[in-house]
Amino acid sequence: MKEPVLLIPGDKQSHEFKALAKQMAPPRPVLRNAVIAFLVGGAISLLAQVFMGYVIGIGTDKKLAAGLTSLVFVLLGSFLTGLGFYDRIGRVAGMGSALPISGFANSMTAPAIDSKREGWVLGVGSKMFIIAGPVIVYGLVSAALVAATVFLYQGVIR
Repeated sequence: MKEPVLLIPGDKQSHEFKALAKQMAPPRPVLRNAVIAFLVGGAISLLAQVFMGYVIGIGTDKKLAAGLTSLVFVLLGSFLTGLGFYDRIGRVAGMGSALPISGFANSMTAPAIDSKREGWVLGVGSKMFIIAGPVIVYGLVSAALVAATVFLYQGVIR
């Protein structure tokens, strides 16, 4: 039995291994993946726009229609995640399915579903924000910084 070889970063064997691994890896279809992501993300956004147009067409205020559209697509994303369908879309579409608001719903629902056997509080409640939590935190911090900058800038101009 051979002794395992320890690869040290910067070592000649490490560089040879990386070169061999790169050579043996299948080529990544970057352009194809980008086109599919664009088409799927565009299709989801088009569906949302059509839904919002319909809701506005029946006489709903634009702000309320936007909120209802967001709500429906969050619920739809969660529902499709629960059925296991959104993950299949994500495997094909990549970022195209993650970027719309339905992808945000998926990022909250999937960890919650995976951890439901741990209970409602320690499982579902705590794991729900495992992926979405940092997005929410950085979004709120960024919004606060932009608001403070605008407030200070307007205060200086007046």
